[in-house]
Amino acid sequence: MPDQKLIDDCVHCGFCLPACPTYQSWGEEADSPRGRIFLMKALNEKKLPLTAEVRTHFDQCLGCMGCVTACPSGVKYDALIEQTRAELEQTLPRTPLDRAFRGLIFSLFPYPRRLRFLMFFQLVYEKLGLQWLVRKLGVLKLLPLRLQQMEALTPPVTLAAFTSRMPVLVAARGERRARVALLLGCVQRAYFPNVNAASLRVLSAEGCEVVAPPSLKCCGALSLHAGRAEEAHAFARAAIEAIEAEQVDAVIVNSAGCGSSMKTWGRDFAGDPAWAERARKVADKVKDISEFLAGLSPRATRHPLALQAAYHDACHLAHAQRVRSEPRALLAQIPGLSLREIPDGDQCCGSAGIYNLVEPESAREIGQRKIANVLSVAPALLISANPGCTLHLSALLREKGQALRAAHPIELLDASIRGVPL
Repeated sequence: MPDQKLIDDCVHCGFCLPACPTYQSWGEEADSPRGRIFLMKALNEKKLPLTAEVRTHFDQCLGCMGCVTACPSGVKYDALIEQTRAELEQTLPRTPLDRAFRGLIFSLFPYPRRLRFLMFFQLVYEKLGLQWLVRKLGVLKLLPLRLQQMEALTPPVTLAAFTSRMPVLVAARGERRARVALLLGCVQRAYFPNVNAASLRVLSAEGCEVVAPPSLKCCGALSLHAGRAEEAHAFARAAIEAIEAEQVDAVIVNSAGCGSSMKTWGRDFAGDPAWAERARKVADKVKDISEFLAGLSPRATRHPLALQAAYHDACHLAHAQRVRSEPRALLAQIPGLSLREIPDGDQCCGSAGIYNLVEPESAREIGQRKIANVLSVAPALLISANPGCTLHLSALLREKGQALRAAHPIELLDASIRGVPL
């Protein structure tokens, strides 16, 4: 169960309540960080039986970490919720349907090759008009809500995305300033290869030699956040070995959820003598791409991009990694780009790893609030540094008939450096 010392850090002040999306949705104490910590304490002290109803309150937590940055006492809620979920996954069996759906997710998402295989059938589904027909006839409404959500979240697939491949090594342009490894990711690699391609070009243009090791695959973030600790640690150990072999100055990540998980490897393996020091050393090198580039003096020329854009703070970048100013500083280097702040920008969009798949109704309610705030500033472009956020917000925008494009910050910087339209 979760560490009692971490539980005792909570003084129940309530500063976390306005920062919690589920508390904002329902106003239920048990669905706030403070309330969930009360439940953790009661479970630890055997004052509360562990039931499926109790677990629901932990399942309904997005893990957005908005409470972590709001807490004046420094409560490590991120560690608490991960420990609790890991314990629950081992001790309280799920229903067969829930277990099967989660098994489907984790047999696909951490494996880019399997996702590409799925993309082939999706390409056929789209290009033959089957998707249009299925949606027109309302066939999807006959499926469980979770499967409806999975279909709705899937972005359109292009042949270019399906066939794209990333080079293993990209040389630095000009004098080399650093040698870095780039995590290509899982969903990012399959559905957003343009983000990885832009990352390679920008890092090279700024004087970095970039290696994208074929052996560097899933980092384990999705598994860790869902309580599948053993699976997450297996992925993490393989990733650590792949990174160690490359002898790099930094490990660059362009997906907020992955970066937040990798930065906690030192904590996650602290009790494992064989891996503790190795994990800590690699974790210390992990940088979000905006964090890393903001620490370099710009070398490549930035050309104008006349755009009015809204920047969405991904929770695992702003709250978990405390990276807020760096993406904005990077975007401020682009002439002609006007950034508009989103009202209540600290609030989660509802994506939260696999949350929008396993808790679709809650995710939709939270996401609709975010979409309303985005549209209130009338941007021509939505900027998001996390693929999950991009998928979730884009699906909600399509549902509203809004043709608002989403792009990663690195895509804008890449377009600016190359002097081409986004």
